[in-house]
Amino acid sequence: MSLTNDRIKERLIEKFGDQVTNFEEPYGMLTFEVPKEMNLKVMQFLYDDPELKFQFLTTLNAIHYPDNKGGELAIVYHLHNLSDNVRIRFKVYADINKPDVFTATRIFEAANWLERETYDFYGVNFVGHPNLVRILNVDEMDYFPMRKEYPLEDQTRKDKDDEMFGRGGTTGYGTVKTDNDTTIAESEKGNVGDKLI
Repeated sequence: MSLTNDRIKERLIEKFGDQVTNFEEPYGMLTFEVPKEMNLKVMQFLYDDPELKFQFLTTLNAIHYPDNKGGELAIVYHLHNLSDNVRIRFKVYADINKPDVFTATRIFEAANWLERETYDFYGVNFVGHPNLVRILNVDEMDYFPMRKEYPLEDQTRKDKDDEMFGRGGTTGYGTVKTDNDTTIAESEKGNVGDKLI
């Protein structure tokens, strides 16, 4: 009997009841959520259960949802059952002001570097990690660059032309530089000169 998403869901509910929530299957991959305090219990169960055998951590990362108050940081685990070739994803949410989540390094050695990267970019504090230090960014960096806490672009820069980024006017041709160095569509040109771009 091959392992199905329904069977995985059934085993999780048998073991953890209503603590496992929000089951979905985007693109056929079973996805669910658990409270952050249970991440290790769920992982250990998925690893040890002789039927489930999710013994490979494909990846883990974080996502910043600034509008999800009290659970702004989602920590996402992708696990793989190599013998049945089945993948699942589960998420835990942490408050951005106290982003503490238990480390998975005692279950999956691969979690060591993955958690360091997630800490480096999102600031998730993996409690119990053997060496939680920055891995890609400089140590002096006092912020976490993948959090959505900053504007996407520096609005004061003068060297950016909206036309180059697909905003305003028509893309590619038919635009005109005005005397005050802005770009408009040729159809809006009026009397602004004849400098075509």
